[in-house]
Amino acid sequence: MAQVLEFKLPDLGEGLTEAEIVRWLVAVGDVVTVDQPVVEVETAKAMVEVPCPYGGVVTARFGEEGSDLPVGAPLLTVAVGASDPAEVPLPAVGPPGRSGPSDQSPPGPSGAAGPSGSSRSGPGAGDLGRTAGPGPDPAGSGPSAATRTPPPTGPGSAPGRGAAGGGRSGNVLVGYGTGAPTGRRRRVRRPAPAASGARVEQANGAAQGPVPVVSPLVRRLARERGVDLRALTGTGRDGLIMRSDVERAALRTEVADARTAGSGSAGPVSAQSVSAGPTPAESVPVEAARAESFRPVAGAAARAGVVRVPLRGVAGAAAEKFARSRREIPDATCWVDADATELMAVRTAMNAAGGPKISILALLARICTAALARHPELNATVDQAAREIVRLPEVHLGFAAQTDRGLVVPVVRDAHDRSVESLSAEIARLTEAARVGRMAPGDLAGGTFTLNNYGVFGVDGSTPIINHPEAAMLGVGRIVPKPWVHDGELAVRQVVQLSLTFDHRVCDGGTAGGFLRHVADCVEQPAVLLRSL
Repeated sequence: MAQVLEFKLPDLGEGLTEAEIVRWLVAVGDVVTVDQPVVEVETAKAMVEVPCPYGGVVTARFGEEGSDLPVGAPLLTVAVGASDPAEVPLPAVGPPGRSGPSDQSPPGPSGAAGPSGSSRSGPGAGDLGRTAGPGPDPAGSGPSAATRTPPPTGPGSAPGRGAAGGGRSGNVLVGYGTGAPTGRRRRVRRPAPAASGARVEQANGAAQGPVPVVSPLVRRLARERGVDLRALTGTGRDGLIMRSDVERAALRTEVADARTAGSGSAGPVSAQSVSAGPTPAESVPVEAARAESFRPVAGAAARAGVVRVPLRGVAGAAAEKFARSRREIPDATCWVDADATELMAVRTAMNAAGGPKISILALLARICTAALARHPELNATVDQAAREIVRLPEVHLGFAAQTDRGLVVPVVRDAHDRSVESLSAEIARLTEAARVGRMAPGDLAGGTFTLNNYGVFGVDGSTPIINHPEAAMLGVGRIVPKPWVHDGELAVRQVVQLSLTFDHRVCDGGTAGGFLRHVADCVEQPAVLLRSL
């Protein structure tokens, strides 16, 4: 018989603790192979397709599109060893409107429950739910799953692994039983909790006991939006508070404040009312509000034309990095104008010779790696705890890329070992992946130096913020025809402004100036680059 295995949301790296389900790539009953992508999720870094490590038949999916899942939460279950959906009795269809696996699971074969949610019983039923009791339960003995008593869910008991949030009813997956046969689980029908038990008791305006939050992102969001986590009942597994719960609570509070201000009433909105949700007369289109990029300011201070832009996803991660860089890095900037006429001519000649096209960014990247070989002080980071400068042997070159989802910095691995042609191909690959939002988290991590071509925006100069924890960033402005003294005569040349923003802890101005001067020399006379090849 097939063994049902649970696949959990894996650690996506770089300290990410949760992800939003963007799109399911498989449905319940589909046959999947090992390492086949099954879901597309969005993190604070990028859009990622998550592959499943098991091959078999999908028996359940956890979470709906648009919902958030913490790392380690179940994504789906797979009946390993089955190659045909007919071999695997699928879970029963749960009541409509409930999130979780049962609302997406079609009725199984003969013996499966109908829409009413009644469970199967007897030997050979192939139940896929988890057993509720700790004792042995041989097939065909004991009470049916529909009449089992679910485990206690009070503060003093361990929650079931598949327990749903308060206020839900229907079939719920609960903890593993010790006597269930290998690969077989049973579905337990759990009664809807009473209204008084659907939420944590309130005392003096705050809930008692631990707050079920595992994500630091959710905690930070609650602090920023002024939401009391103890007043919320999470909609995640085992009552886990998700980011969407905090956003709903904040939106309800703001709408209530706006109504209070409009009516002249000064009565505060209680935490209990926020947790319980709006009445039909006060219902708020929460999901529609979440989908909007801009949201009007609510509250007494609201005025026409003012909007709030949520710092979430890529934009939120970038904002945190910018702020941390400014807090921790004592940066300085130097700049120089350079005649790029010869560099542009070299690029034209290389592309005219045939083969893959070489981008100007690839040439500048190769110049950067040559300059870093001469000035390794700038390919470094600062260990503040140890009060040490850490110089790195390899160059992982990041380059800034503007996308519809915000600014990202893809990283070209081992750029110091690559030719101009290899650099151009890798930059093109990463740029396209960033444009369509299909970058792996590893493509955005581990950079040691960043190249920022802000000239594509039509500007000449900038003082960019260093990409923490790196030590420097080279900025490149637009290349435009300008009057220039060339060979003692005034001429029109292709001129570019180069700037270097550097961490003054890792080097002084002499080193930074030497690096920038070498870059400018290679731009003006590409033959200089041959000496370092």
